Amino acid sequence: VQLQASGGGLVQAGGSLRLSCVTSGRTSPYAMGWFRQPPGKERESVATISWSGAGTFYADSVKGRFTISRDDAKNSVYLDMNNLKPEDTAVYYCATRTVFSGNYYSPADFSIWGQGTQVTVSS
Repeated sequence: VQLQASGGGLVQAGGSLRLSCVTSGRTSPYAMGWFRQPPGKERESVATISWSGAGTFYADSVKGRFTISRDDAKNSVYLDMNNLKPEDTAVYYCATRTVFSGNYYSPADFSIWGQGTQVTVSS
């Protein structure tokens, strides 16, 4: 399985972007997620979604601004980002689990990763 992330770019503070991640294999029935790595920092969770889509997790820093969703018919997961802030600047990665059960909150819970897409928010 390979993941291809897209949709990053340069945006002004307060703007919006939509990240997309398409997999070469099935997204169902696995949890998927978006993560980011700011310059000089460790990779961190942004938002994750359960295999059914009924469960979602958001980092406190993005709650109310970001929304994760999935479309298994298109083997895709999305991240809608609104009211972007300079501190959201990072390389964003999508990832998928390859087992059905278990936690899906932290980067360590995910085993297959996309190549990343750069998001830069200017002040």
